[in-house]
Amino acid sequence: MAMMGLQLCYAGVTLSARATLVNGTSPRVFILYRQVFATIFIFPFLYFSRSKISYLDLKSFSLIFMASLLGITMNQNLYCEGIYLASSSTGSAMCNIIPALTFLISYLAGYETVNIRNIRGLAKISGTVLCVVGAISMTLIRGPKILNSESTLPLENSLLGDLTYQNMWLIGCLCVFASTLCYSLWLTFQVPVSAYYPDHLSLSAWMCLFGTIQCAVVTFVFEKDPNAWILHSYSEFATCLYAGVASSALAFTVQAWVISKRGPLFSAMFNPLCTVIVTILASLILQEEMFTGSLIGGICVIMGLYIVLWGKVEDVMINQELRDNTNNSDVKIQIEDSSNIVNSNRDLKNPLLS
Repeated sequence: MAMMGLQLCYAGVTLSARATLVNGTSPRVFILYRQVFATIFIFPFLYFSRSKISYLDLKSFSLIFMASLLGITMNQNLYCEGIYLASSSTGSAMCNIIPALTFLISYLAGYETVNIRNIRGLAKISGTVLCVVGAISMTLIRGPKILNSESTLPLENSLLGDLTYQNMWLIGCLCVFASTLCYSLWLTFQVPVSAYYPDHLSLSAWMCLFGTIQCAVVTFVFEKDPNAWILHSYSEFATCLYAGVASSALAFTVQAWVISKRGPLFSAMFNPLCTVIVTILASLILQEEMFTGSLIGGICVIMGLYIVLWGKVEDVMINQELRDNTNNSDVKIQIEDSSNIVNSNRDLKNPLLS
């Protein structure tokens, strides 16, 4: 139920963000206010929950700053630019490539191993290839139109300026793909960051703060019009607030709890649910276009996702067994130590000379 609610939350953020951007809000301004609301929410929550914030040294500052740059500033700005130029359904579908890209980057970084003689090792490789092929299909092969007519966008809000309609889709898909690549790099980068700074709640708070500062700099550089910084309606304000609190702050906490209970594979298995919800509602409510190439590519990405997840099941089971064995050995050692203490106390009660 938690993961279904989380995917509904992600779908709501994607759809509301797309609607807000189409109505004229700048993607950079939207990301900035989203991070501002997330930071305002998470720091008081951190303070009242534990009354303690872990401080930073130079190395932790550098690691968290880079993590914020990859996972927040670059990822979210590219993603919003992508769904602004392409569609929300394309952005949601292409996000299913993240587990495959993360596996590939982790393998290159030495965090993952692949046994090509094992069927599950071959599944990891074939699933990754299928995901990449699906993403290329969504980007380059549009095909016949299935639903809705050509839409018009206020392209003056785009970072790339005026674009022809033929180039909008291609550049939008490339932006979303670059966003998923940044997010996959961020997930892999979490390994050294979490190892050096294991306080996850404080880590999230610092990342939100650094991301807000970085997004403010990006918006200041690229948004020359002062009116672009103004939210002109309550719906724009509500969308930024909802995206910041629900998707950037609360969703992190829920997903971390689910992963701690059921593992990362269980969390990733629900990603296509968001794609289905967004695709249906975007076509019905936002009147987004749907093309044959996007549909075929999205199906390939989802199939590749589950193939990669199936290949990862054995690794997760082995790691779980190792953790269980470690915990059992610790319990045995504690029991033996306590029994030795009891026996020694009993011996001391008896007279030394009988």
